[in-house]
Amino acid sequence: MLPFVPGTSRGLASAEEGEQVAERIGYPVMLKAAAGGGGKGMRLVHTRQELRSALESAQSEAQRSFGDSEVYIEKAIVNPRHIEMQVLADEHGNTVWLGERECSIQRRHQKVLEEAPSPIVDPDMRRRMGEVAVRVAQAASYTNAGTIEFLVDEQKNFYFLEMNTRLQVEHPVTELTTGLDLVHLQLRIAAGEKLPFAQSDVQIRGHAIECRIYAEDPDNNYFSQPGQDRGAAAAGGAGNPAGQRDVRRLERSHGLRSTAGETDRLRDRPAAGHHATGPGALRIFVAGIKTNISLFRRILRDDDFRAGKLDTGYLDRLLAKAAPAGASAARDSQSTKLERIAAIASGMFAVLEPSAPGSKNGSAGEAGPVPSNWKQKGRAEALR
Repeated sequence: MLPFVPGTSRGLASAEEGEQVAERIGYPVMLKAAAGGGGKGMRLVHTRQELRSALESAQSEAQRSFGDSEVYIEKAIVNPRHIEMQVLADEHGNTVWLGERECSIQRRHQKVLEEAPSPIVDPDMRRRMGEVAVRVAQAASYTNAGTIEFLVDEQKNFYFLEMNTRLQVEHPVTELTTGLDLVHLQLRIAAGEKLPFAQSDVQIRGHAIECRIYAEDPDNNYFSQPGQDRGAAAAGGAGNPAGQRDVRRLERSHGLRSTAGETDRLRDRPAAGHHATGPGALRIFVAGIKTNISLFRRILRDDDFRAGKLDTGYLDRLLAKAAPAGASAARDSQSTKLERIAAIASGMFAVLEPSAPGSKNGSAGEAGPVPSNWKQKGRAEALR
């Protein structure tokens, strides 16, 4: 048997049906779009009086987002943790689990920081979650890399949430703690090969933390910061020389040429968290674009984070608290330094780029490229 959250297995036919189900399983309940995710078409309902309007709102958003208004209902787990299990399955009937990832730190139902292993999962719980994850993948005759997601309540009971049939952004923390290259293994599975190891060969070592770095302004309600990347750069820093990829991993995708996130792996969780706030971590410079790096510095220094007291409401509670005294001034000072470095880097890339006007590498007499308004705006913001 799979541990499911109590609720419906199909979309609600009416508000009346929703009210009947909610009375049976008990409030609070969660309404969710059947055709999508990412927080779209999702509403938390605390009372019967809220349900009808919440259902209409969820159905409308689901229709706009996914072209399908189907919404189902399930029991809302109070203060849940969001923990997922990585699986690999080949075409020869072999399926293994590769350990869990703690994904409870979320903003608007979107993960912003992940770590492996979870601070609350002990070896027995890890084994049980892994076995359930394998059963889910096998029940679907699934092959390749996949992720089984769970909600975990305050008593450490876990419930199957959904399966993501792909490799996720947070997969590097699993790679760092298992020593496995999941992309390489995907290719081997797709080529029809058997998994080159058994479950007993999988070993979880050390601790990894990944921060999802976005072009958004934490000081302005996380407003998006559009602009053109002129060559983002990451500093090695003390104790973390450039190129030491077992300590820092830079993802070269997701829009920015240099990075979409940073991942740190060290011997245990306190060491990983300490390193991530030190001089060698979270140092990414993008000319003309603000990022949410300051948010991660605040999270990693927070007492509840360090104690592993996490759930999906953690970040909302943290942001509701006033920032530590002096943090704003320190952030402004640091921001000024970073903007100067970013402006210098931008200028260097502009001069050294072969197609840049005035570049020695360009052909004499050739017309230069049409000036980019985005580029000019980015440089102006970096120099401001």
